[in-house]
Amino acid sequence: MNLTKRHIIILAVLIVVASARWFGLKEYREHVRCATRNAALGTMVFEIRPGFVSHCLQSSGMNAAKTILLVSLFLSAGNAFAQSSEKEPAAIVELGGAANRSLTEGRSSFGPTVAVEATPIENWLELEAGVTPLFRRHSTEWSIDLLFKKPWTLSDKMEFMLGVGPEWIHTNAYGIKINSVAAEVAPDFMFWPSGKHRLGWYLEPSYEYKFGPGHEHSLGITGGLLIGIPF
Repeated sequence: MNLTKRHIIILAVLIVVASARWFGLKEYREHVRCATRNAALGTMVFEIRPGFVSHCLQSSGMNAAKTILLVSLFLSAGNAFAQSSEKEPAAIVELGGAANRSLTEGRSSFGPTVAVEATPIENWLELEAGVTPLFRRHSTEWSIDLLFKKPWTLSDKMEFMLGVGPEWIHTNAYGIKINSVAAEVAPDFMFWPSGKHRLGWYLEPSYEYKFGPGHEHSLGITGGLLIGIPF
């Protein structure tokens, strides 16, 4: 079969038209399918949207409530920890040394001292109970005192207290033992380097008057470490 140039051109045009028609029909069918699917999907989304939105809102509300609760608990715990760390100690232990000078006999004695201080009424009353052994040649003296102190806070790092109270004294000099009662007045300076009542130092001068034989009166001074005992 002899194909002329005209026949070839006509055949090519028919192939192109048929192909274009086939692709056009395919695209049209695909477009219809997509439109139908999108319409169905839109209808489904529209039908479930109120419940979906409500569910999302409920979930968001629950998540927000949980977040707020966790944040509140965290802040409360931090605040409680900060407050607990800022609380005053339950008691303060005083460890140090003591020196005493008898104004009646003109003799001096030295020794260690330990005391415990508590605050029954904040800013008004502090109680201090202490034990002090004093030694000098041929004489040993043990004293137990109870001081009632009025505190004043001078700054975050410094306190001043004025204490007054009774004292029981047992003296053993040259084999002679004497028990006597005395009165004591003691101003007390307390220093806290960090501003917190955990570790510091103190200096406490005192005046003492014995009601026993000789009515001895003396001056003394104690000083040393302050150790806060937490609750």
